[in-house]
Amino acid sequence: MSRNLGFMRAVQLVKIGENLENMEVPKPEPKSGEVIVKIKAAGICHSDVHYRDGISSVDYLPITLGHEVAGEIEEIGNNVSDFKVGDRVCLNYMVTCGKCRYCIQGTEQFCVEGKMIGKNIDGGYAEYIKVPPRGLFQLPQSISYEHAAVMMCSSSTSLHALRKTRFKEGENIAIFGLGGLGISALQLAKALGARDIYAVDIDSKKLETAMEMGAIPINAKDDEPAAKIMELTSNDGVDVALELIGLPITMNQGVRSLARFGRLGIAGITIDKFGIDSYQVIGREKEIIGVSDHLLSEIPVILDLADQGKLDLNKVVTKTVPLKAKNINEIHSQLKEFKADFRTVIVP
Repeated sequence: MSRNLGFMRAVQLVKIGENLENMEVPKPEPKSGEVIVKIKAAGICHSDVHYRDGISSVDYLPITLGHEVAGEIEEIGNNVSDFKVGDRVCLNYMVTCGKCRYCIQGTEQFCVEGKMIGKNIDGGYAEYIKVPPRGLFQLPQSISYEHAAVMMCSSSTSLHALRKTRFKEGENIAIFGLGGLGISALQLAKALGARDIYAVDIDSKKLETAMEMGAIPINAKDDEPAAKIMELTSNDGVDVALELIGLPITMNQGVRSLARFGRLGIAGITIDKFGIDSYQVIGREKEIIGVSDHLLSEIPVILDLADQGKLDLNKVVTKTVPLKAKNINEIHSQLKEFKADFRTVIVP
């Protein structure tokens, strides 16, 4: 099929609740203060399935999903001085103003003018993307585009979750869910000096990978996770638990697995409510902490850890697919059923 001059391929959400479609859309052109990135890799996140199914809303239709993006700068608009054509870069998924009180205090995920790529504006399921340079980061040669793309969501959010829960060296931790976030959280907790890491999932292959990385695996098909964690910790519990799945049952298990003064960080998304026994929280002075996205300041930390080899996504990025709706829809279906690989990346 011939290509239209000035157009590019994209895979878009056209109607809520239905599969994505192959589209040809205008290739973006940079205005002043903007750059065009040729996309080399775009991760497929469970959040994208939420947008497709209407669990989380998008700003318009049709829209190009995809918020985990890395690539090479192809064009630069006026008033851009920190980057040049050919630079390898990865993209923070929030486009922020840099001027509001949230941006100034370093909590730009709540920017009053903030827009998320792949949700509020067109994202990475395409050949090119247009962004301002504020959210761009130089990508070290040691890090592949595929790994960098995933770091822009799962790894950076996992680091933010560890920081929000005030995790510190010598503490133990339970990680509920061994997707891209969970395996990143495991490695980051280890790098930060965790004493014991309990990895909870129902996928035996993922649990085997977690054990190879130094975690204590707990198969939720065989054991009730909170009870098993209590057994393994002599009825003490863990200092920190991270819920990275988005299921009421695992949120409840996370609360019950905590020690005195333990902190549960919830990064998994669901529209369903979860119930807790208030005495479970009050009796041990536990904390339940929401984890929203990540900070710009955390991305250089993630890139540095990966550059040092302390964060290795070779076992996280387990599959690549082309920029075709059929392949991407298959991964979305697997994610919805919690049967997907750790992380699948689109390579246009």
